[in-house]
Amino acid sequence: MRALELSIEKLVYGGDGLSRLPADEHGRGKTVFVPFVIPGERVEATVTESRPGFARARLNQILTPSPERVAPQCPYFGRCGGCQYQHIGYEAQVRFKAEILRETLRRTAKLELETEIQLHGSEPWQYRNRTRVRVQHGPAFALGYFWANSHKLLPVERCPISSALINRCFGAVWELGRAGQVPKNVHGMQFFANHDDSQLLVEVYIPPQASAQDCQGLAGALRAALAEIAGVVIFPASPVEEETRQLAPLSSVHSEPSLAIGDDRLTYHAVGHNYEVSGGSFFQTNRFLIDDLAKIAVGSREGNVALDLYAGVGLFTVPLAGNFREVTAVEASPYAIADLKRNTPSNVKVVQATTEAFLQQQGASLKPEFVLLDPPRAGLGEKATKALCRTSASHVTYVSCDPATLSRDLRLLLESGFRVEQAHLFDLFPQTAHMETVLLLLR
Repeated sequence: MRALELSIEKLVYGGDGLSRLPADEHGRGKTVFVPFVIPGERVEATVTESRPGFARARLNQILTPSPERVAPQCPYFGRCGGCQYQHIGYEAQVRFKAEILRETLRRTAKLELETEIQLHGSEPWQYRNRTRVRVQHGPAFALGYFWANSHKLLPVERCPISSALINRCFGAVWELGRAGQVPKNVHGMQFFANHDDSQLLVEVYIPPQASAQDCQGLAGALRAALAEIAGVVIFPASPVEEETRQLAPLSSVHSEPSLAIGDDRLTYHAVGHNYEVSGGSFFQTNRFLIDDLAKIAVGSREGNVALDLYAGVGLFTVPLAGNFREVTAVEASPYAIADLKRNTPSNVKVVQATTEAFLQQQGASLKPEFVLLDPPRAGLGEKATKALCRTSASHVTYVSCDPATLSRDLRLLLESGFRVEQAHLFDLFPQTAHMETVLLLLR
């Protein structure tokens, strides 16, 4: 197809820029989505996919660059599917994300925010404390991420958004792989660093039918190569699902037996407390913003009864327990539940259940004054949101990693009488299109 000159109007959630084809006799031109652009730029692009309602295009060159454009710091940017915004100066990244959040709330939740979105920026590099990678053994060993818009592996030897210790582990795994010391049944790995980047927990994923014993040599070699590795935990887990690109076992509701060589958990210090985080358990990813996120989410609310839904290992539960006489923490993951029980004080009741099942079974009888929820990307969902609305809670804090599902759930919350008291955007994922939103709701 021939190249087109396009003017970029704005960024949309997911990272692309929005432009339009020239208008014709039928009216305004079709929407075109172009990656790696900035609002106000004029670009040359080639349409690669055309559908009835929109088209997608490949960026060929920047004709009129934005003053916000900067040189990417990663040699893989543009090929790797992990980052979408490295070509944008960091302050502008946060500003554009706030605009996307406000527009998404307006379009999907029909909410025009009456309050300013409070922005919480991060150190823009080396912020990740957890990094997941795929492993490939043929035609040669490789460790890396997916190519953008693909399920093909892109070999990656360093990742500038991951912590320094995680990058050192990248190097150690590459050396072992090239030396033939990574077993052929290893299809994925995950590196999790503690609060000060001084210790690392490595998770290794093998097929369910494979023997974890085969990886003991790899575990020993890794620990010999990098003294900061506290332990290696081997999980029998299916290869990454193409639809979600999620490596088990994070957020799984089914427990698979694992084998730990060394420690099976790390101690992570946050908001004045020590949290034990085991292999397979979820913990917030941005090591620079965890404290601020927890402090804003919990706030100064206090009283008799609080609920923490999707509690994980208890990041929010523990400070809530200091403010409320009784806290019920709900978590479905069999990996996180043991950590949650270890991390929380005696005034916390731990319930292993999905949030939807818990709220549908007990929602009408619950008398919480405050509810905190931090769901995965899929959000709360209609059934759980309606059940939440039937509780007596007058204050709800919704922590969201997806503004689209947040907006969907928010419509029901607003209809039940809640209003947005505060809106916060935490940039937990600099250089990417992802964002974390914290809404403080009151009714």
